[in-house]
Amino acid sequence: MLVLGSGPGGQKAAIAAAKLDRRVAIVERRNMMGGVCINTGTIPSKTLREAVLYLTGLNQREMYGQSYRVKEDITIADLGMRTQHVVGREVEVIRSQLARNHVTVLTGSGRFLDPHTVGVVDDRGREQKVTADKIILAVGTRPARPESVEFDEEAIIDSDGILRMTDVPDSMVVVGAGVIGIEYASMFAALGTKVTVVERRERMLEFCDLEVVEALKYHLRDLAVTFRFGETVAAVERRPQGALTILESGKKIPAQCVMYSAGRQGMADQIGLSAAGLEADARGRIVVDQHYQTPVPHIYAVGDVIGFPSLAATSMEQGRLAAHHACGEPVRAMHELQPIGIYTIPEISFVGKTEDDLTDAMIPFEVGLSRYRELARGQIIGDTYGMLKLLVAPDTRQLLGVHVFGTGATEIIHIGQTVMGCGGTIDYLVDAVFNYPTLAESYKVAALDAMNKLRRVARFSA
Repeated sequence: MLVLGSGPGGQKAAIAAAKLDRRVAIVERRNMMGGVCINTGTIPSKTLREAVLYLTGLNQREMYGQSYRVKEDITIADLGMRTQHVVGREVEVIRSQLARNHVTVLTGSGRFLDPHTVGVVDDRGREQKVTADKIILAVGTRPARPESVEFDEEAIIDSDGILRMTDVPDSMVVVGAGVIGIEYASMFAALGTKVTVVERRERMLEFCDLEVVEALKYHLRDLAVTFRFGETVAAVERRPQGALTILESGKKIPAQCVMYSAGRQGMADQIGLSAAGLEADARGRIVVDQHYQTPVPHIYAVGDVIGFPSLAATSMEQGRLAAHHACGEPVRAMHELQPIGIYTIPEISFVGKTEDDLTDAMIPFEVGLSRYRELARGQIIGDTYGMLKLLVAPDTRQLLGVHVFGTGATEIIHIGQTVMGCGGTIDYLVDAVFNYPTLAESYKVAALDAMNKLRRVARFSA
């Protein structure tokens, strides 16, 4: 088996095939071991967020006052030090895992020569031809760049350019209120940058719970973020002090830096797909079936290059499943319940349906709510804004959705995911004993809230 790309999907595919006693090689560029996830995407951005939270002392201000900071003048070097350390360690871990499982690493860029042969070109332009019975494409994506925008890597950048900045800007325009745009907007707002978010749609993060999104907007506005919804960028003009963003409505927004977050473009156009009898769509994505097989049966594709949901967590599982299918090994399909984590400040995570989903489908539900400010742990950590929401089926009392906003949201969501995945009801959460004081205790509080509401409805109905 030959795997193109060493990101989450490629790693897990290669290791899974090696565990099944196949001879495996993985192709990756010299400075990109671990793929976009480790080098320019997930890991650097989440490490940057952690550094921002620590150095700004943002989470402690509820306790020590709004002027509290761990470090007064935070520089890019302060933030980059932690990022480089974590990225370096993660690359070491990946190299060690591949070596331990006897996966051959071919350094260079891969390109199809025929359906079973890939040419791997190294830094010096030398080509090595490699053949394989099965090939898995995990080549990932790059930031999409609108042709009308002149990126200069200083004043006008994409999300990759964030990691190459030389100083923390005093003002920034973020174009696009998707996950990446809002994550970076919240980080720089916490650093004291005056951030303006421009989004052509009328709301951000449309797939999230409306109440949670409104809570996030409130907190970002508290950090002096300005939102321009329903607005389209007409032009961005370079100026000596930075860049001037001109909207179609005529508004002009001066800022030291403009970051475009216009989605991602698949890298499928870089690997000579036509020689393998394949093609990609306009966004560089490859079509696959439920087994992650492309129209050419011995070639599979996983991860961001196949499109939604484009998450590191799902890509890992896709890689494992594709490798098992390619090796003829029986395997269960991925569970339909997949958690979503958004690392804004504060963070968001959810699993299952939203209130809008259930209302549109005419499915009745009851809401159980818990607020961190009512939990001892919430007071201890200084999080008085966090919340956990359970959406409950009135007749069966099963969980239909779990939505968390606040500290540790991406961690504690898995309790709800497990209960839902096992077909559990809020009765379990009501009866269970949770450690005290913890944020996980919010599940019991929210379950009791939902149970009390259901009891009240039953009483009125009777």
